[in-house]
Amino acid sequence: MILGRKLTGKTMKFLLFMFVGVVHLLPLASGKAIYGNGPSQRTFQEIKEEIAHYGDVAKSIINLTVYGKAQNRSYERLALLVDTVGPRLSGSKNLERAIEIMQQNLKGDGLENVHLEPVKIPHWERGEESAVMLEPRIHKMAILGLGSSIGTPPEGITAEVLVVTSFDELQRRGPDAEGKIVVYNQPYTNYSAAVQYRMEGAVEAAKVGALASLIRSVASFSIYSPHTGIQEYQKGVPKIPTACITVEDAEMMSRMASRGNRIVIQLKMGAKSYPDADSFNTVAEITGSKYPEQVVLVSGHLDSWDVGQGAMDDGGGAFISWEALSLIKDLGLRPKRTLRLVLWTAEEQGGVGSSQYYQLHKANSSNYSLVMESDLGTFLPSGLKFTGSDKARVIMEEVMSLLQPINITQVLKAGDGTDINFWIQDGVPGASLLDDLYKYFSFHHSHGDTMTVMDPKQMNVAAAVWAVVSYVVADLEEMLPRS
Repeated sequence: MILGRKLTGKTMKFLLFMFVGVVHLLPLASGKAIYGNGPSQRTFQEIKEEIAHYGDVAKSIINLTVYGKAQNRSYERLALLVDTVGPRLSGSKNLERAIEIMQQNLKGDGLENVHLEPVKIPHWERGEESAVMLEPRIHKMAILGLGSSIGTPPEGITAEVLVVTSFDELQRRGPDAEGKIVVYNQPYTNYSAAVQYRMEGAVEAAKVGALASLIRSVASFSIYSPHTGIQEYQKGVPKIPTACITVEDAEMMSRMASRGNRIVIQLKMGAKSYPDADSFNTVAEITGSKYPEQVVLVSGHLDSWDVGQGAMDDGGGAFISWEALSLIKDLGLRPKRTLRLVLWTAEEQGGVGSSQYYQLHKANSSNYSLVMESDLGTFLPSGLKFTGSDKARVIMEEVMSLLQPINITQVLKAGDGTDINFWIQDGVPGASLLDDLYKYFSFHHSHGDTMTVMDPKQMNVAAAVWAVVSYVVADLEEMLPRS
């Protein structure tokens, strides 16, 4: 209409005013985060007051799951699945059955948009395995082959042992390792420091000519239980069989070696890898009422290792994530943004399912307000770990203050997780539960990961935290601000 006419100065000023006004109002109309991401329309005090209004909702969630009709529900649901199906190794029939059951459960729970998203995942089986010390005495050892390891020849590998406590020591004693089985007796200071020996131990041993490697289990406590996990080979380095042994056997062989004893072990492993298998990430939602295209993601992984029941790792995390949506639905709540539950497949093989989910959905990463993953246990949480901008952090501190009735209000750093790191690297804020890691790594990836480890009352509290945080963030007028 104005095209073709000469614009007066007054008209130009009016149009500029209108344009700027519309641009400033667009974020408010679209639910986009604007606090800290440009000209702010709201002060932090206003956002703080908005969050404070959720106090009654938070109490309703807490009362329902900790004291009310939903108490112990996540525990009972989990027990039914793991008692029925058992452990759920990537590529196994057990995992396939668990996914089918969970799809039915989520539909039966009345959640929306329940569906499966196809994923190709690794398929490895350990087969029969054994390790026997032949010298200086006969001793049958408890072992668990590490994920993706090759097997031994049918007759096994019988060789002398070289015990080392670090990669540096292995390098110094490299010539002594050729033709031997390298045993790592690395100290446990924390998981991230010790797990590198499980991940890289076979490769480093193969580089110096070892025939196999045995790794002290990465565990904070041991009652003669080996702890398995994934390991990785390296292109151009010979593949050798590798397994974890108990803390007790690693320390015993270290003492023997220090006395000058000759140690000989016969190792047999029937491990084998098969072509990738078909699997699925399992998805369910509560569709947002105002900004349905925007997402708060809550998640845990449905797969596990092939020992124990996979109750703690990560049945608990998967089921409190389901419980969060159940609680919100039971209370008749519908947040402004979509709450999306994802139960990942093949997390234990390096986040395979979540990686493929990210590739499928990354074009919409700007619409993800928060990604949440529970994969460090569902014991009594002491707080929330969070990764995001400083502005987002102070908002999360206000959200966590709503959990004062159960005295869980801390917001700490490092809210990353295997399945959500792809999104965090894209700038999406991420969160995970801070839990009892000493207890967690006592049972992690072992035969001891069963329902006996789980505590229904502690799961209730963990579910309450998960539900309050996910609902409030999904219902705020604005998305969490990014850096």
